[in-house]
Amino acid sequence: MGMDAHALGDVEDEASIPSSYTLLPSHPDTPQRRPLSGIVGIIASVMFLTSLVGLIYKQGPESPVMHPPHSPQKLDPPSRGVSEGVSEKSFRPFLGDSPYNWTEAMLAWQRTAYHFQPEKNWMNDPDGPLFHMGWYHLFYQYNPDSAIWGNITWGHAVSTDLIHWLYLPLAMVPDSWFDINGVWTGSATILPDGQIVILYTGDTDTVDAVQVQNLAYPANLSDPLLLDWVKYPGNPVIVPPPGINSSEFRDPTTAWFGPDGTWRITLGSKVNTTGISLVYQTTNFTSYELLDGVLHGVPGTGMWECVDFYPVAIDGSTGLDTSVNGPGVKHVLKASLDDNKHDYYAVGTYDAVNDRWTPDNPEEDVGIGLRVDYGRFYASKSFYDQNKKRRILWGWIAETDSEDDDIEKGWASVQTIPRTIVFDNKTGTNILQWPVEEIESLRLNKTEFQGIELAPGSIVPLDINGTATQLDITAEFEVDTETILDLDATDVSYNCSGAAAERGTLGPFGLLVLANDALDELTPIYFYIAKATDGTLKNFFCADKTRSSMATSVERRVYGSEVPVLDGENFSMRVLVDHSIVESFAQGGRTVITSRIYPTQAIYGAARLFLFNNATQVNVTATVNVWQLNSAFIHPYPLDQI
Repeated sequence: MGMDAHALGDVEDEASIPSSYTLLPSHPDTPQRRPLSGIVGIIASVMFLTSLVGLIYKQGPESPVMHPPHSPQKLDPPSRGVSEGVSEKSFRPFLGDSPYNWTEAMLAWQRTAYHFQPEKNWMNDPDGPLFHMGWYHLFYQYNPDSAIWGNITWGHAVSTDLIHWLYLPLAMVPDSWFDINGVWTGSATILPDGQIVILYTGDTDTVDAVQVQNLAYPANLSDPLLLDWVKYPGNPVIVPPPGINSSEFRDPTTAWFGPDGTWRITLGSKVNTTGISLVYQTTNFTSYELLDGVLHGVPGTGMWECVDFYPVAIDGSTGLDTSVNGPGVKHVLKASLDDNKHDYYAVGTYDAVNDRWTPDNPEEDVGIGLRVDYGRFYASKSFYDQNKKRRILWGWIAETDSEDDDIEKGWASVQTIPRTIVFDNKTGTNILQWPVEEIESLRLNKTEFQGIELAPGSIVPLDINGTATQLDITAEFEVDTETILDLDATDVSYNCSGAAAERGTLGPFGLLVLANDALDELTPIYFYIAKATDGTLKNFFCADKTRSSMATSVERRVYGSEVPVLDGENFSMRVLVDHSIVESFAQGGRTVITSRIYPTQAIYGAARLFLFNNATQVNVTATVNVWQLNSAFIHPYPLDQI
């Protein structure tokens, strides 16, 4: 049997869902796996995983916070979300003696021109993206009342090209006992007959609020805008199983179809300090069976939320529908770690018979290895775009200023530019993320810079004949390899652990974006080469926020990680600048960094772009293409014209 929703309250019979949404009838001859007996299967899996912790746990050091010259007092705004049982939703460890005296012009400049954000107020996780009848739909966690977290509803926007968005009325609001404390994160599944189902987490009105999983579906599937949504009267359809904390059970994925003729979803939880993804089976999306064990778990990683699970083609050629499996396919498992607020992923193999996923490299398992993005990025969500046969990813870019600042400007948070995801068939170890091709429709005038020689210690201004606040930049750097070969070991322990102002033998070199003429404010995006004692090279890609702003109440730190640079490849990056957002992609998207910055001087016409080489021993030759980008002019849909 599936989990009994009556444990949390009276529900109606399954027949109360409209007949057109009785999704997949149960088949008497369908092989059914024995349901979970209590929590025994989960505990057994966790015990096994814990026994491996000494062998596979390898947590990399976090890049240190880079402090301004004077060590200011640390201020903590009120906690947001934790008492309600979800991840911390405010930037707590910000620095500052007192709030910065922002001008209206400074705050107005921070609003982006082509990234998606609501007209006002708070936004966090992307939810349920899908393509339907010519429209891309993006739902998102939204507070319609304030620029801080709370009263979470589902905002809704549509676009024909993933760039030019139109705001629609709220899709779902917290108005039922099973979600009265929040319509939280969820995912959409498009069934073979075109029906759409959404599963989302709701926070109940019980004394100790319980996280439950709920079903919703369009009131009118023939409506291209999907304006009206119906919550299944029998909600919740899944409640926390025995042994799982009722406040640590959330964020169901898109469903995939298994070889036994039934659908599966996974969602995040934890047992002690082991992060896990539970698997549920269903034939109709209204009743569910918790399967034995876990899809996967990693000791020491804590609560997993916003789990994502999807296939990638080994040849790296195209995106795949979520249900695809078999030869030539690997599976990506991603989890957002509640403990440190980062998104981690690993590539591995999915056993569809036993519903187990195994990482290719246990030393780079989920939560202890690769991150989706090494900057300000969390709660990412992907979907399969059947329109263009690709997988697309969004991530939430949270603020790193103070809540008082957000309230003053009237909004908080932005979504990343949608990114395509494919498997990197050159390294065989990671995914590649790249801005969707539609972003190029915003390109205006182009400026090219060929063969610019960067001697050690040099800074070269790039005159782009216009403002430098909305840019699409591609840059390639060729280094003097003979010099590198002749050098002894250098910067062996480097790991984006110092600011770009700190000179090393073989780095840093790259771009200075959103810099002013006096270089009082600047954001370096750069490479750094470290050479080990055995002669091997490690290449790093970093973003330095330590001098991005004169304001004292914002985050100052260096982001970044190692990036594979293969034989025959030059160092290459693509950087999207959109006012206070900088998204940086190295080596075709092997390593990605999203930066949230708050300049006070390098804004409007005062923003400049530079090349730099702060290495002491290596010459670099740069080739750069710069496009100024138009605005996306995001605005409300003219509903009065329907």
